[in-house]
Amino acid sequence: MTARVRKASEADISAITDIYNEAIRDTTATFDTEPKTVEERLQWLRSHDNRHPVLVLDSGGIVLGWVSLSAWSERQAYSGTAEITYYVAAGARGQGFGGMLQDAIVAEAERQRFHTLIARITAGNEISVRLCESSGFEHVGTMKEVGRKFGELLDVHVLQKMLG
Repeated sequence: MTARVRKASEADISAITDIYNEAIRDTTATFDTEPKTVEERLQWLRSHDNRHPVLVLDSGGIVLGWVSLSAWSERQAYSGTAEITYYVAAGARGQGFGGMLQDAIVAEAERQRFHTLIARITAGNEISVRLCESSGFEHVGTMKEVGRKFGELLDVHVLQKMLG
């Protein structure tokens, strides 16, 4: 299957919303617990600027996943730090698409001259931890029992990648 990563557009918002809502409903990858509307996700997309883009993985016009850079904090001293977030549709997982998205967003972060990237990954999501580690992220800490989902208190691992 041929796939390419490109900048997200408003035309992608339905697919982005579906992929995210699937993660909300079925996984602990996000601590959101209520599905998002297309309008809510459209506002989210519009809140991203050129320095903090949303990219999608497109295969023949079908969006299979998305990745974003978000400001780590609104405080100016953190302007060189961004957080990455990525989701792949359930039916597209295990095919290397997460790695494609991650490589693309890291390259974009380097182009934007970020100094460091942060990833927060729920404990138990070893696939995402391994994916981040394979591209140079290092485990820098664990926040204990900071979220509750599906009736369970969950830890969150913090991983960091220093950029050139």
